[in-house]
Amino acid sequence: MKYARYIWSMYRPAFAATLVYMLQSTEYQVGPYVRWLHRTKDFSQVMHRRQLVPTKAARLLLLALRLGIILQLAVGAVLIYLGVQGSLPGGVLFGIAIVLLYPYVWAYAVAIPLFIGREFIAKPKEQALIQQSEKNFSEHPGIRVAIAGSYGKTSMKELLLTVLSQGKTVAATPANKNVAISHAQFARSLTGKEDILLLEYGEGAPGDVARFAQTTHPTHGVITGVAPAHLDHYPTLEAAAKDIFSLAHYLGNHNVYVNSEFTDAKRFITPDMTVYNRTGALGWKAGDVSVSVEGTSFTLTKGKKSLVLKSGLLGRHQVGPLSLVVALANELGLTDAQIVQGIAATQPFEHRMQPYMLAGAWVIDDTYNGNIEGIRAGTALLKELNATRKIYVTPGLVDQGAETERVHRHMGELIAAAQPHKVVLMQNSTTPWIQQGLTQAGYAGEVVVESDPLGFYTNLNEFVAVGDLIMLQNDWPDNYA
Repeated sequence: MKYARYIWSMYRPAFAATLVYMLQSTEYQVGPYVRWLHRTKDFSQVMHRRQLVPTKAARLLLLALRLGIILQLAVGAVLIYLGVQGSLPGGVLFGIAIVLLYPYVWAYAVAIPLFIGREFIAKPKEQALIQQSEKNFSEHPGIRVAIAGSYGKTSMKELLLTVLSQGKTVAATPANKNVAISHAQFARSLTGKEDILLLEYGEGAPGDVARFAQTTHPTHGVITGVAPAHLDHYPTLEAAAKDIFSLAHYLGNHNVYVNSEFTDAKRFITPDMTVYNRTGALGWKAGDVSVSVEGTSFTLTKGKKSLVLKSGLLGRHQVGPLSLVVALANELGLTDAQIVQGIAATQPFEHRMQPYMLAGAWVIDDTYNGNIEGIRAGTALLKELNATRKIYVTPGLVDQGAETERVHRHMGELIAAAQPHKVVLMQNSTTPWIQQGLTQAGYAGEVVVESDPLGFYTNLNEFVAVGDLIMLQNDWPDNYA
């Protein structure tokens, strides 16, 4: 039955659009596309949650793919006709084979021009632009702050941008654009008059962070933390951590600020690095922490100076990053009033601990991918906040590599420790391990395994009641099983 569904799904009229959607979702990268292709057991379910975005590139590719399929079917039909007429011996069988094989042919053929274009046209252009950006960065007079880590990079960058902009001219890489070509495009937008540049470093393959540092020439570095993430590209967590900490090595461990709260980062921290955590940063001591769905309040004290601060960010885990931002802003010459005003302006980045009201319930949207430290922070926040009924919703975590089973068992334990009244798990390959973690931790609440994530999220308003608190953590992209 499963094989029949697989075969049927390849001959649907929507198959061509499905292939283009898969390419678009993998950012037109041939390797991830082919791996997704091999994993797929039913193409009719690929675009269940999202649809193809009709960009110019997608429309052109879809048109070419459809024309190619039509041409192959036409050739097959001609061969069958010639075979039936007797003018081409074996034409019927050959023609039928050509007709039946079109999904297999074009599933791979569509990637060929992308590979050729990427390797022989796009890559050389990108390398030239990256080489030019190295000169731009090295000659820029401003402070250049690089931000690396398994998680929290974009949020840290946005915090620094929001607060430092109160008294300085600051430019930052946009959104989560954090690879070499993004840095190069960012360099082209600079005027040279900026006081501070904020550069987010992604980690997609071993050596990336070191290469980014050599190109962008940072003067300061922030390492937000290390956790199992992107382990589909790194053989081990240690390999990923070494890549992230290559930023510190580039800077000679000076002007490097590391989040010390998380176990996986501690063994890489040396005495000459500066750490920050929820107790404070750079001599500033945090206290009087208060957390609600409307934000986090706390005080920072250093010597005789004390600042009373209120941020729109949620959770005690935010006190460490906020403390570092305050400390750096103070060192860079911002006034107390500018710092307080900047912290007050900080808000959750999209899908990162972002609260909103729904049918009288509070929903905390933390669905931007995720890792085990994000789970730890989210479950701790859920436990701390007051609500009539607490509901925890997750599909699990992607990119955990060899750590997948261990991480998801631990995830179940963390969820259980938060004591939600109800847990909703989106059914996928990690669900049994989360359930095992819940059971081992003695969770006694209700557990629901949802087979239709799209339907659940679309109709969430029908699921909640006034006074509820719902924590939504992590996303499960279509290209994961």
